[in-house]
Amino acid sequence: MNKSYIALGTNIEPRDFYLSEALNLLEAHEAIAIQKRSSIYETAPVGYVEQDDFLNMVIEIQTLLEPYDLLETIQGIEQKLGRTRDVRFGPRTIDLDILLYNQESSTDEQLTIPHPRMHERAFVLVPLAEIAEEEIVQFGKTAQELLEELPQRDVETVKKR
Repeated sequence: MNKSYIALGTNIEPRDFYLSEALNLLEAHEAIAIQKRSSIYETAPVGYVEQDDFLNMVIEIQTLLEPYDLLETIQGIEQKLGRTRDVRFGPRTIDLDILLYNQESSTDEQLTIPHPRMHERAFVLVPLAEIAEEEIVQFGKTAQELLEELPQRDVETVKKR
C-alpha cells in the first residue's frame, strides 16, 4: 500500500456538495481508502482574486494505485464533477491535488511530487499540518514548520469552518 495526501478545494456552489461528492467518489474506488480527513477550512482566493472564497481540506489515503494512475483517477473525478480549466487559478467545482506520495519525488510536466507550491500555500499547509503532524513533507520540514515560515497574514486567512 502507498500513502498519499490529497488536497481538495472548491469555490463554486454548492461547495459542500462538491467536497462531499469528491470524498464519496474517492472512497468508492476499490484501490483507495481514506485514512484521515482534516477539518474543512474557508479561505480567500489566491492569485486570481475576483472569485468566491474556497472550502479546502486535506485527506490521507492508502492506495494500490501508482502515482500516474492516482493522478488519472483524481482528474476523472474532477471531470465527473464538472471541473473546467478556463482561467488559471480560477473558480472550480472541485480541485484535487496530489501533495505527497510516500516519500517519492517526481518532477515532470504531468506530475510533480511533492506539490511544487505546497510550501507557499497556507490553505494547504494548515489542513495538512492538522492530519500529518510528524510527516516530513518538503525541504526536510513538517507542514507545521513550513507554515511557521509563511507570513502570519496568510495563515490568518485560513479559517476553520
